[in-house]
Amino acid sequence: MSTEQLLQPINAFLQCETPKRWIEEAIKPENQPTLLIDHANCELKAAQTAMLLLRRYAVDKSSGDALLAWLKPYEDFVYRKVGVGDFSNYINLSKKLISKSDFAHGDELISKMVLLIKEELHHFQQVWEIMQSRGVTYDNLTASRYARSMMKHVRTHEPAKLSDTLICGAYIEARSCERFAKLAPHLDDELEKFYTSLLRSEARHFQDYLGLAEKVSQQDITERVTLFAEKETALILTEDTEFRFHSGVPALL
Repeated sequence: MSTEQLLQPINAFLQCETPKRWIEEAIKPENQPTLLIDHANCELKAAQTAMLLLRRYAVDKSSGDALLAWLKPYEDFVYRKVGVGDFSNYINLSKKLISKSDFAHGDELISKMVLLIKEELHHFQQVWEIMQSRGVTYDNLTASRYARSMMKHVRTHEPAKLSDTLICGAYIEARSCERFAKLAPHLDDELEKFYTSLLRSEARHFQDYLGLAEKVSQQDITERVTLFAEKETALILTEDTEFRFHSGVPALL
């Protein structure tokens, strides 16, 4: 499948393109460390989000503990500065996850989210390796308002909460994919090849999230998708004073 074909459903799902001013800011050499650090953070957060969904809705306690152990070395390194960033011994989940009997979509959520976690952790490792090769220190970086602002609109009762959370996940993955595609032609050969290579999995992640949202919801999700589309568009098109991977239009200071 060509890049254009991969992006067709994503561009149809998103209500706006990434503004040119964000791309111009993102490709400035002085912003490359921030771009790479925040990209790495986003990959880890995507894995954490999938893990939390599994622990909250789909797996038993021992399986939840196994998920925590799987991500712990990555979290220790990023948040607690423990270790040197060598994850060669922390690639696979240590046990088969057991689905809760009271959640009808547990097996599907497990299969899709475990694959997503594996891919996001692999992408995290790839970004970290690029950072190391370029002498980029893994400094602490505040998160953008993007995901937090989207999650403010998630309803608090079930199954609406899970459905809304999955819709948010779909938008985050879709926007990531769109930005990888927008950035790639403006970057050096290594980063262009790397960002292009991410498109296929990120495109599937968006579709997995949206498909699961449709299944767990007890009603049509069109209205909720439209709501989150409007919120996501506003975040992308309004000004941000901090540059991040999912930030809005860079403010003119």
